[in-house]
Amino acid sequence: MSTVVVAESNWAAIARDGAVTLLARCAAVAECTDKPGEILRTFISPAMEEVHQRIRPWFEVAGMTVNVDRAGNLRAVYPSDSGEYAARLLIGSHLDTVPNAGAYDGVLGVLMGLALVDALGGRRLPYCIEVIGFSDEEGTRFGAPFIGSRALVNRLNDALLGTRDAKGITVGEALRAFRESHPEAIDAALTAQTSGYLEFHIEQGPVLESRNCALGTVEALAGQSRFNLVFRGCAGHAGTTPMDLRRDALAAAAEWMGRTEAIARGYAGLVATVGQIAAEPGGVNVIPGVVRCSLDVRHADDAVRKDAARAILGEARMVAERRGLSVEAEEYHSQPAVHFDPEMISIAEIAAERAGYAAIRMTSGAGHDAMVMAQHLPSTMIFLRSPGGVSHHPDESVLEADVAAAIHTGLCFLDEYALLVKKKESDRSA
Repeated sequence: MSTVVVAESNWAAIARDGAVTLLARCAAVAECTDKPGEILRTFISPAMEEVHQRIRPWFEVAGMTVNVDRAGNLRAVYPSDSGEYAARLLIGSHLDTVPNAGAYDGVLGVLMGLALVDALGGRRLPYCIEVIGFSDEEGTRFGAPFIGSRALVNRLNDALLGTRDAKGITVGEALRAFRESHPEAIDAALTAQTSGYLEFHIEQGPVLESRNCALGTVEALAGQSRFNLVFRGCAGHAGTTPMDLRRDALAAAAEWMGRTEAIARGYAGLVATVGQIAAEPGGVNVIPGVVRCSLDVRHADDAVRKDAARAILGEARMVAERRGLSVEAEEYHSQPAVHFDPEMISIAEIAAERAGYAAIRMTSGAGHDAMVMAQHLPSTMIFLRSPGGVSHHPDESVLEADVAAAIHTGLCFLDEYALLVKKKESDRSA
């Protein structure tokens, strides 16, 4: 392995070349799909196996040792100049997708780790770099997100392991089958030397573009509350039931949705969404008697999120009572807000400044693997601008110049992290 040190003055040019390669690799990964005609990769599916086979040689050529663990996570390790017991920085994101996905969500973050190792040009650091491609973040197959990262930190509980997919297969059964077919797989666990986690990701929103910024440093991930609601009224004939005698469940739900939007606007930084709605019995000439809908509430402050959710659900009860209906609400998912490590955030900001980029601080409303990892490791994220704010869609895109900015910033981050590792080692020796 070469030990030639690449001068920092050349990093911008190296980053530009790396961006071209990274985007070509994202396009190659996009060809791996479980559903021809669209991008779809689900937990330990044939398309995920194809991705592993396709990208493994890229990591190996970069001087990394590549394995897959028993949860289906791809693990690639670049050695340090300090031996096998050196500190270890994880750089990762996910390789699975939502249905009919874009080419960059998750994948770009995994390949960013590889791009940084490539850009080192053989230079070793006082810590190992481990790039992780998580097997499941989206939850597309089982409806439960973060299976890959939760496995890595030993958080696969009985409820999750018992969750079934559309074919009736549980997470536990899928994992057992994977392990039996991959006897060479390593343990899904962090090494004792793991010291930090960094995730690059497209923003998936319009903030960076609105501020004309290539990059953002993420200081927090918003907490999430998800509910299922059922409004129950009385079905009736659309032509023979007078308006003042109706108990229309859909009209009630519609009124509540308008009030939900108004309530959410009263909390700075809060977002609330009714993303699913189904009316029963569903006839064009039948007054809806039952309406089932979802509610998603997010905020970086858990107390604000919970207060807003109480207000929105209270409004649902008042609307139902006024209209002579009943309403049921069940919370099925609650994820606390995550605030990233101040030291890691600072390193990201210093790195962006060294590279010549203004990176605004941001709170993300989306969930990411960093949400799980931050509960166990000092963590942070760096966002790349999403043109048009589009994500989870085939039109999802990223600018080549922004990818180059991220690689350049990442190289500076690696150098700044080396200083932190050396300082901590010195403190321990003192």
